[in-house]
Amino acid sequence: MTLLKEGQIDRRWIYLAMLCAVGLPILLQLTFPEIPSPKVLDVFDAVDKLPEGSRILMACDFDPASAGELEPMMSAFVRHCGTKNHKLIFLALWPQGAPVIKSNIVILNKEFPEYEYGKDYVNLGYQPGNEVVLKVLVTDFKKQCSTDVDGTSTSTLPLTRDLTKIQQLSLVISVSTGNPGTTEWVQYVASPFGMPMVAGTTAVQAPSLYAYIPRQLISVLGGIKGAAEYEQAIIDHYPTMGENNGAREGLRRMGPQLLGHLLIVMLIVVGNVLYFSQKEKGVGA
Repeated sequence: MTLLKEGQIDRRWIYLAMLCAVGLPILLQLTFPEIPSPKVLDVFDAVDKLPEGSRILMACDFDPASAGELEPMMSAFVRHCGTKNHKLIFLALWPQGAPVIKSNIVILNKEFPEYEYGKDYVNLGYQPGNEVVLKVLVTDFKKQCSTDVDGTSTSTLPLTRDLTKIQQLSLVISVSTGNPGTTEWVQYVASPFGMPMVAGTTAVQAPSLYAYIPRQLISVLGGIKGAAEYEQAIIDHYPTMGENNGAREGLRRMGPQLLGHLLIVMLIVVGNVLYFSQKEKGVGA
């Protein structure tokens, strides 16, 4: 199998090169340093600069189709909040969000064993009703969330005992991919009530939220790139987190993208060089 065939790169070599570019970072668990963007640092600061032990609502509104981008982001939020000893109230407007909440509670249980259920975190599970849920949460929290996912009254849990409306919380973190999701949280909670809010969304959805920054929305993480930069920001400020393999999942997923994109750029350059060299020789236009 020759590299050049009739003045062109044999496409089988291109396939092999792409396979190596994408496969090797996965097999070798390669990561590359990221430089967090200003938008990502604004999200980091919104969580990091809160007084230790602040109460935060974590909304998980996505399904398995978007998990590749959003699960590392959600886990990074949970680890960052755990490092700051923030109190977490988990909630999902999507039924598919409920299992994701449970998987992130496992992270809390394993990596932050000092966290106690009911005192440091509460799982409210899936709340059906879309935007109606948000309209009730801002007026009467316990009317909407009278019990947690296991049926325990929220009036008996220390974390939610005195909670009458979610405006009493310090921050809303929305990780979402569609409707209902971040846009609805902004429209029904953050904008009308001045609730501080940050978000993490898919790369496709992120640009539609930029118009809300910085008045209704502090900032937003976009796609796996945003997740990787956020992980890097956490590691930069808390170096011990870099020793945790689970805290580098977004960075690992950026490896195949980086090498794959570099290969594409290189092939474009090589293709143009071959084209013009052949044109000069009069082989064809």
